[in-house]
Amino acid sequence: MNYTFKNKNNPKLRKIDHCLVTHKVSLMRSVNTGTKEFREYTTEIAHILGYEALRDLPTVPTEIVTPLQKTIQNLIIKDSVVLLPILRAGLGMQDGLLTLLPTAAVGYIGMYRDHDTSLPNEYYFKAPELNGRVALILDPMLATGGSICASISLIKKHNPSQIKVLSIVSAPKGIDNILNTHQDVEIYTAAIDDGLNEHNYIVPGLGDAGDRLFGTK
Repeated sequence: MNYTFKNKNNPKLRKIDHCLVTHKVSLMRSVNTGTKEFREYTTEIAHILGYEALRDLPTVPTEIVTPLQKTIQNLIIKDSVVLLPILRAGLGMQDGLLTLLPTAAVGYIGMYRDHDTSLPNEYYFKAPELNGRVALILDPMLATGGSICASISLIKKHNPSQIKVLSIVSAPKGIDNILNTHQDVEIYTAAIDDGLNEHNYIVPGLGDAGDRLFGTK
């Protein structure tokens, strides 16, 4: 784990420093946290990450009528966001984002990391129109960054206006991989861990997020 974190102070990296986030991530790490609670914490943290990631959504001045008068207010442009969970663990973050923005369209990316080579393999991609829209990639774990980098390259072919990555636990190497390869992408994360072990798993981490979300091993 002797690794130099090159993008620690990159403005494109947004670590959410809040005691509630730290508390929930700490509970997720525990081996004593069951599937039900793990799912709930994942949803809650995704909600907070989404709040931060969506703060600069495009709005349009719109006339509305209050009980007292007409007024011009800024409303979020409809159909401006597409959620893109990476299967399967990214599904655990989906509801947290949809609670914030129920009108968001949703697509899915099937991308898995080969356990022997650690290289990403795409097996599924289904998304609504991405041209000119904000694409949010959802994946609880950012380890080597290989799968997310491959997903970003895939999404860029469809000309979104912005791409943002939302991850609960991240490793410095994965962050560097993304920000060195895709300088225009923003990363929002709840925790930055020490690094990766010999099997490229985040440590201290929280285990396999997919297994813990879906009760598998």
